[in-house]
Amino acid sequence: MYSIYDYIHNGMVFVNNMVRRQHKELTSLMIYSTTNCQSRCKHCSIWKKPIENLSLKDIASIMNSKCITKRTMVGLEGGEFILHPEADRILSWFDTHHPNYTLLSNCLATGKVISAVKKHHPKHLYISLDGNRDTYHYMRGRDGYDKVVEVIEACKDTVPISLMFCLSPWNSFKDMEHVISVAQKYGVDIRIGIYSTMSFFDTTKELMEANDKDFVSQIPPSIHQTDENFDFVALYDEWKNSRLKLRCHSIFSELVIHSNGDVPLCQNLDIVLGNIHENTLDEIFNSRRSCKVQCQYSKECNQCWINYHRKYDIILLRNLERILPKRLIELFYGKYQWTDDRHITYKRHFRKTTA
Repeated sequence: MYSIYDYIHNGMVFVNNMVRRQHKELTSLMIYSTTNCQSRCKHCSIWKKPIENLSLKDIASIMNSKCITKRTMVGLEGGEFILHPEADRILSWFDTHHPNYTLLSNCLATGKVISAVKKHHPKHLYISLDGNRDTYHYMRGRDGYDKVVEVIEACKDTVPISLMFCLSPWNSFKDMEHVISVAQKYGVDIRIGIYSTMSFFDTTKELMEANDKDFVSQIPPSIHQTDENFDFVALYDEWKNSRLKLRCHSIFSELVIHSNGDVPLCQNLDIVLGNIHENTLDEIFNSRRSCKVQCQYSKECNQCWINYHRKYDIILLRNLERILPKRLIELFYGKYQWTDDRHITYKRHFRKTTA
């Protein structure tokens, strides 16, 4: 899914953002443009919130920021983005002014999603699918499994598609295996995440359980036929049991904006850097105060396993370890560990894990 050029570019941005803290650039920006959603998910309560939207005017103003470059990948989501009252106009704006954007959807508004993909030009379509037909209905409160399949079949030859599976207390590794099989059937990508508590979505249930004896062994073998998923899922066991400790560098390069204009430090912590209705995104993201907060939490925080943030750090360190000794990396990155033995490298740990 990621090319060598993506890794090189992100590496260059990483160096810039470490050296020029008040002139940082974004590799990724997720715009939660609306709280409107027709799902009734157990793992997300955004549908219980009053409906609020970022307007096209708000979004165009955000996109005029210096920290956003033509290489910044912008994700349009919600809620359900396609239900935004200005969805079509927003997509047209991105087609013209920033074609490097993706669309995220639950596909319940099947016709609207298919029409948007055919009419506009998103770089990628991300579709939520958390299990088989029964699990989907139980977890999301809607009978939408066939609608997801309909969108896949209608759009897979038009736009690259990724199925977004979230392992949670309401589904299982069997459901993961099922979604992997669906992705393989249609020749599309799959991205696997793990349920986390995020304040914007009002998620409140306890995190997934993980233990030494059986968590990793339950991961379906078919996950090894997918890209960039096994290490993230397997390392959750290490993180949940307080053996893994990584700094969070993603907050220097990746950002989200909420439908009310709030710009949080990250998806996990309820720390707001500012609001786009009060300051520009450049002032919010690259202010002296924000840089201080970002540096503090980058060094100290190890509190989540959200794929938007932690996959960034896994990929960063994994690639650094391919060319540099771990001890040398720690001189500029800081101390980190993949498991309870701080000296174990990524390669050695996964050689042991998959043995």
